Amino acid sequence: MKDKNGKEMSQTEIVEKIGTRFLNIIMEFKIMLLHIVGFVPSHHIRRFFYRLSGIKIGKGSTFHMGAKFYDPENIVIGEDSILGEGVVLDGRGKLVIGNHVDIASEVMIYNCEHDINSPDFSPICESVIIEDYVFIGPRVIIQPGITIRKGAVVAAGAVVAKDVDEYTLVGGVPAKYIADRKAKDLNYRLGRAKWFR
Repeated sequence: MKDKNGKEMSQTEIVEKIGTRFLNIIMEFKIMLLHIVGFVPSHHIRRFFYRLSGIKIGKGSTFHMGAKFYDPENIVIGEDSILGEGVVLDGRGKLVIGNHVDIASEVMIYNCEHDINSPDFSPICESVIIEDYVFIGPRVIIQPGITIRKGAVVAAGAVVAKDVDEYTLVGGVPAKYIADRKAKDLNYRLGRAKWFR
């Protein structure tokens, strides 16, 4: 028997491949169920099932409807953070979101991508870290291996391809420095999430 690249496989490799495929099918089913739960109109119920799936969610943090995940066990979210409608969170590598982080609707955070220079198009996974008091505007894309430092702001529609410094505003494609955030002694709370959003 051969693998997808035409390489002959040993019996041990075949058994391992079958086991891996089975585990992947179970994971895909679990993720499908999470996507369905994402449309239940109660953030309390969604948060319960997200925690049950392995996402670590701090006190007071919430998701709006329609969130999508890849491998939830590697996702950690701090306290008092709000994630908007339709966010995509890639947990195939480590994804850490800090405290008091406001992530707007339809933000996509990826920590795995294909190596376009690899002959077998193999995946590369790198951690994404979003520190405390960060605001990420709608429809931002954050690429693998990025750290967004404390108090930074990412403008709507930006593609973040390199780290963002503390208390800076970035925007554009690719995201570039625009200005410094004037307030540096941040201590706000994001407030109560709507019950049925």
